[in-house]
Amino acid sequence: MSTAASARDSHAPTTQRQDPKGGLAGVSNWIDERSGAAKGVRFLMKKVFPDHWSFMLGEVALYSFIILLITGTFLTFWFVPSMGHTTYNGSYVPLQGIQMSEAFASTLDISFDIRGGLLIRQLHHWAALLFVVSIMMHMFRVFFTGAFRKPREINWVIGTLLFMLAVIEGFMGYSLPDDLLSGTGIRAMQGFILSTPIVGTYISYGLFGGGFPGEMIIPRFYSLHILLIPAIMVALLAAHLILLVVHKHTQYPGPGRTDKNVVGFPLMPVYMAKAGGFFFIVFGITALISSLVGINAIWAYGPYEPTQVTAGSQPDWYMGFADGALRLLPGFLEFVALGHTWSMNIFPGSIALLPIFFGMIAIYPWIENWVTGDKREHHVLDRPRNAPTRTAIGMGFAVFYAVLMFAAGNDIMAIKLHMSINDITYLFRFLVIFGPIIAFWVTKRICLSLQRHDRDLVLHGRESGRIVRTPEGRFFEAHEELDEFTRWRLVGYEAQAPSNIDTSGLEGKELKKAKRRNRWTNFYFRDRIAPVTPAELEAAHHHGDHEELEAAVLEDAKSDQFVGELHGGSEETGQR
Repeated sequence: MSTAASARDSHAPTTQRQDPKGGLAGVSNWIDERSGAAKGVRFLMKKVFPDHWSFMLGEVALYSFIILLITGTFLTFWFVPSMGHTTYNGSYVPLQGIQMSEAFASTLDISFDIRGGLLIRQLHHWAALLFVVSIMMHMFRVFFTGAFRKPREINWVIGTLLFMLAVIEGFMGYSLPDDLLSGTGIRAMQGFILSTPIVGTYISYGLFGGGFPGEMIIPRFYSLHILLIPAIMVALLAAHLILLVVHKHTQYPGPGRTDKNVVGFPLMPVYMAKAGGFFFIVFGITALISSLVGINAIWAYGPYEPTQVTAGSQPDWYMGFADGALRLLPGFLEFVALGHTWSMNIFPGSIALLPIFFGMIAIYPWIENWVTGDKREHHVLDRPRNAPTRTAIGMGFAVFYAVLMFAAGNDIMAIKLHMSINDITYLFRFLVIFGPIIAFWVTKRICLSLQRHDRDLVLHGRESGRIVRTPEGRFFEAHEELDEFTRWRLVGYEAQAPSNIDTSGLEGKELKKAKRRNRWTNFYFRDRIAPVTPAELEAAHHHGDHEELEAAVLEDAKSDQFVGELHGGSEETGQR
């Protein structure tokens, strides 16, 4: 009897979950059953992102890259990457019957004969410029706010590689039309390669397939420009975004914001809607600029001829720093030794500059980590004024870059300003050495002054402009107390102190290491302004005299919340 019942039960229909009949829900369910993607997508859609205008800089870079991929695909349909000779018979009358390369002729055809071709060319070029500048601005934001600290060192290196690849990709891109301006740039590049000690000649012959200009450089640049480098950049961007999700997004300091949480909006629907709208804003503005402002009018330069050079030729702005460094190097650095000519008046400012430049950027997180000894994870950003030494280093680096970039136009400045090109060159040589030092000192003083102002603002409140007269006849200005949210932003930071390692009893390498660590931490943290403590704020609110405020400071000095001494209206600690 029980056996028969069991048999009937085994053949009875089982109750199953009813799947969606069709539509988007049905397709989503079908995909989830075969990939298990629903859990990951659900997690991603609930991912919280903070809201701040500076975070849009990274989005601008991403959207510009998407525009580059779209417009670049369009251009590949008609561009011919060949240096084979042809006679132009297209629509641009001034160049009809002129001998030129097929690359230059096809670029003219895209500009004048393909419907919308000129707009797409200019959109591609402007998007490339926007891509590079947005990466640079994004990295400045990351640097000045300390967003490169643990656990984001890898993402900082990825961003540095993307910046370097964007510069190289841009150079290859504007070299492809084979016009006189871009050909002059390739000719300069070949000279830079030849300046490489010992192996420069071999590298040049291998790249150009023989002597300059050859017939191989444009096809090889084309392969690198549309295949290899974009593939690497897409992979780096994907890794960058994955690490962004894994580490969670950084956020600016404020009430309720800690290293344990993220205060913001979920990816779906709020952030996706905002990001989608912002993409079309970036696309629309780029298209508007491309429609109204012409760029890279190759027909005005003509096809490249090795015997000709474009007067007053300048590279795109992001390559200007290398050209400027080359112009500032003195000629006496070239010498002959060991049977070889060592062109140290060219090689350091051209070939060696790029790896040194981007290498120093890439390793900075580890330099600061070694100096501070900080092994903690950081998800709350610093205000630039609260890290004065780091901010000053960044501004010094920016001034160094700017001086080199403007030095690339020393000949144009001499012509337009009716000045001696030698005098202008000497001025830039002075600025490239002392400009970053001056920028460092000025920036650090400004940051410390802003910190002192924040401290006084917290202790005494905001000036109201209202004058009060007491019954005794005294006058004073009434101050308005800050609200808690504003006050939090001004006091919610950590002021690190120099390490001051005790070197007594240390010998050899350990002694040298301790002294070196003390010197660097003093360099970073000797001048600092401590945040206002609760006891100081309480004393200030009771309108106590200076002795009461000083007593509060001394009381806090006994605790872990505060270390320092009172100096007038500001709290500054450290060695002098």
